[in-house]
Amino acid sequence: MKKALLAVFAASALSLCALPSAAADSAPGILRAGAARGNITPALGTSMYSGFLPYPARHVHDDLWVRCLALDDGQTRMALVVCDVLDIMWHVSEAARQRIEQQTGLPAGNVLVSATHTHTSHDVVGDRFVVTPELNGVQEALVSRIADTVRCAINNLEPARIGWGVAAEPRHVFNRRWHMKPGTVPANPFGDTNEVVKMNPGVLNPNRVKPAGPVDPEIGFFAVQSATGRPIALFANYALHYVGGNPSSDISADYYGIFNDRIRQLLGADRQEPRYPRFVSIMSNGASGDINNIDTSSPPKKQPPYAQMRIVAEDVAQRVFAVYQTLSWRDRVPLGVSFGKIDLPFRRPTPGQLAWARKTLADLPPGESPKTWSGLYAERLVRMNAMPARWGFPLQAFRIGGLGIATLPNDTFCEIGLEIKRRSPFKPTLVVSHAHGYFGYLPTVEQHALGGYETWIGSSRLEDDAAPKMTGRLLTLLAKLQPEG
Repeated sequence: MKKALLAVFAASALSLCALPSAAADSAPGILRAGAARGNITPALGTSMYSGFLPYPARHVHDDLWVRCLALDDGQTRMALVVCDVLDIMWHVSEAARQRIEQQTGLPAGNVLVSATHTHTSHDVVGDRFVVTPELNGVQEALVSRIADTVRCAINNLEPARIGWGVAAEPRHVFNRRWHMKPGTVPANPFGDTNEVVKMNPGVLNPNRVKPAGPVDPEIGFFAVQSATGRPIALFANYALHYVGGNPSSDISADYYGIFNDRIRQLLGADRQEPRYPRFVSIMSNGASGDINNIDTSSPPKKQPPYAQMRIVAEDVAQRVFAVYQTLSWRDRVPLGVSFGKIDLPFRRPTPGQLAWARKTLADLPPGESPKTWSGLYAERLVRMNAMPARWGFPLQAFRIGGLGIATLPNDTFCEIGLEIKRRSPFKPTLVVSHAHGYFGYLPTVEQHALGGYETWIGSSRLEDDAAPKMTGRLLTLLAKLQPEG
């Protein structure tokens, strides 16, 4: 049975490891780096769950991967993992990191596990409203592949040098939340008509007033080369929710995967000798909870499937490649990791909301599952009412020389990412969302007051003031990694 469950991923695991484990530790201060990737493409017919209702996968356009970069400065070792899936649940991250610690000795708190948030992956989420459920078969297979990929990245560690920089691509990021003219926002699923902001109001909608928030055009990245200059890996971060524009039943890594392939080509890493480990590019998702790729100020363009993904990936890759060629390279950089949890309450429906939810579900025909917005959110409210009152939400910070990384287990609003970048002691700082769990959207306090899809209870699962508390704790974690003096 276990072998059958693990077979949901394409059979390419045996090609993960390229080199045997290193026999000796590196000298203090000498950077070593290793990268690997593992295929997690599911079988056709596997359930996909990128919207509100599941449906079967009917085609594989491009493979899904676990991608890992391991770094070691002789004193601290870390592994950065990004998976081509919609979301990584807490218990999946926890199980994978504990297995990695058991198998390699790498502390679980030194491993980042995040999701790209591609909307065309298989369902590895499972039950969104249970904090620590048992792993199902698909999740167990993902845990195994994450652990194997990290082990192989560690196997591939070799003397390396590192450089980092910031590119910018403003043409492909748009805030999807809009202030609307009074009285033009439709009622939300709970019957409230007092909201002033609407998500995705439609192209050229005459009732749009102005975007409700900013965008972040930065592409923060760092890259590692071998001691002789051979590209080993590149880790990038861009605040773009996803692109889409493809059949919803296709398996695809979205623009993240296309970017990773394209930057490999631009760096000439697709022509490396087979005796070397494969170059691995890793695009992570930034603070993009309210950011999309839809320009609502101009008429939509008719394009074939995947065309827009390729446009975005090409432009972003070209921007990164241009800055890459100007990088300064270092073979000695200090590494640091700080992992912690912040205790926060889950949102709770009011007695009135809960009564409405129960009545809405009771009015469904016997045996019928909810299919309308109201029915789906009624079910969410009932489920949320049964969740723990409080929980510890994982936050993590990394130092890689003068570069910082901060992670959040949410679909994080752009304003929050911008604030963390602005106040972080490290320049640049990459803000990685969808890390170590998925607990809904994380709006600012001000955005909560404006309403809209991302702020609804059931979409956003934490209290309205969670964002400043999480931001403050992350900045504390980053400050702990700052060198003295």
